[in-house]
Amino acid sequence: MERPRFRLSGPTIGARAPLALARFYSDLLGWPIERSEGARPGRPEEDGWALLRSPDGQTKIEVQWEPHGRPPAWPAADGDVAMLMHLDIGVEGDLDAGVRWALERGATEAGHQPQPGVRVMLDPEGNPFCLFVDG
Repeated sequence: MERPRFRLSGPTIGARAPLALARFYSDLLGWPIERSEGARPGRPEEDGWALLRSPDGQTKIEVQWEPHGRPPAWPAADGDVAMLMHLDIGVEGDLDAGVRWALERGATEAGHQPQPGVRVMLDPEGNPFCLFVDG
């Protein structure tokens, strides 16, 4: 069988407060929230879903309600909820400026920084993402 053509459009992140997390990434990246839905009937007000799309239209991030979600530990120790994936986000020119921007939007800097030239940050839900100089 010949491999079908695939195109990765982007991740979907589970969150306890998906609309708030979508607003965080929208503000951080400058990507508009293309669509969102609030709580479904019979669900708590935290329920919801949102789709952000890059300005060039090629990449999306979706954020969906995960009622039993727990933030991963960074770095994880035995028995911790481990990070299964993270976002790598390139910053043009000045990494420190990117870190300041992320902090002003509600991110925190992770206590463990494993390598120079990359800054591990935590979004408001505690999910790690990495900032690095891109260009």
